[in-house]
Amino acid sequence: MTSLEAHIVLNMIDGVGPATYAKLCASLGDAVNIFSATESQLSNITGITAETASAILNWEKTVDLNAEIRRIQNTGCHVILKEDEEYPKLLKQIYNPPFLLYVRGQILPQDHNSIAIVGSRLTTLYGIETAQKFAQQLAYAGITVVSGGARGIDTAAHKGALNSKGRTISVLGNGINVVYPAENVKLFEEISQNGAVISQFPMSYSGNRNTYSIRNRIVAGMTLGTLVVEANQTSGALITAGLAAEMNRQVFAIPGRIDSPRSSGCNRLIKEGAKLCDDIQDILSEFEYLAGFHSAHAPQQPSPLRDEKLPVQDEIPFTLPTTATVPLNIKLTPQETTVLDAVTFEEQHIDVLIQKTSLPTHVVLSALCGLELKKQVQQLPGKLYRRRK
Repeated sequence: MTSLEAHIVLNMIDGVGPATYAKLCASLGDAVNIFSATESQLSNITGITAETASAILNWEKTVDLNAEIRRIQNTGCHVILKEDEEYPKLLKQIYNPPFLLYVRGQILPQDHNSIAIVGSRLTTLYGIETAQKFAQQLAYAGITVVSGGARGIDTAAHKGALNSKGRTISVLGNGINVVYPAENVKLFEEISQNGAVISQFPMSYSGNRNTYSIRNRIVAGMTLGTLVVEANQTSGALITAGLAAEMNRQVFAIPGRIDSPRSSGCNRLIKEGAKLCDDIQDILSEFEYLAGFHSAHAPQQPSPLRDEKLPVQDEIPFTLPTTATVPLNIKLTPQETTVLDAVTFEEQHIDVLIQKTSLPTHVVLSALCGLELKKQVQQLPGKLYRRRK
């Protein structure tokens, strides 16, 4: 058994995580020696239970190493160990880092200069646009954007980095051959070609609450700082921010409306000491001493979202108009007029519109449907509506 094979097997045995691995290697020398140890040797190691010792001794009953290697090859990924050059240097510095990573793509030395962008899965248009904007600017500045590949803010961050033809890394909470969410299959392919998709978990491993917490630890551990764009009080993004703080990494947060539950987590982080961030310079100024950061945002450099020669999106306006007129050739019913008067350029939940108009729910729904067909309002995820610009 080679060292790489030994690590793959250990990673597939229930009960053997980074802490247990560290104890085993401290006592037996290396991963290969673990599989030649006797039951007595394993049981005498502090912290190794009888169940774990038995699982190691009888690993061939539960682990199909050859099948795992075939899955790795068929997926087009490779496995790196903690001592390998490709392994993220910042991740090595945390307490009990993963002893291996599955990698689809490539982790480069330049990825040391990386920032995590995280937030809620259920987000607002403001959150999506903000995540894309900051990721796009950071990537243009030569900074690798790291996130978790989930719906919402994570997906927006990865797409923003790719829009600038920059590097981005997605850390999964499941096996690297499991596409979750399913709609991100094309996105993960793009990420692997412009960065890497990585996972600590064996092939075909399903995600759960615990694995996503482990994923968050890697996101925080392999980056210089974590930017939380939009998060409610129970968002996993707050866990990532807390882990980053424990690792003495910088935590940034985007402020949001005080009456928006989706921003309550970010606002709380700022109260607790996270750096309020409303511009990319708030991040870059923290890392001027690092190679690559200072030159990336020097004054003579053009703004990434103002240089017309760049193949990126125009800068996203955050100042929205408060009123609009309906074209004369569009005829609205009285109910549609009432509902449209209540709709603003900032997204509102349908319950708010029902309350503002004092109309029955079915009337508001019917009016909104008509206004959508007449291109006066836009429906957003989460039963949110806003006026079209």
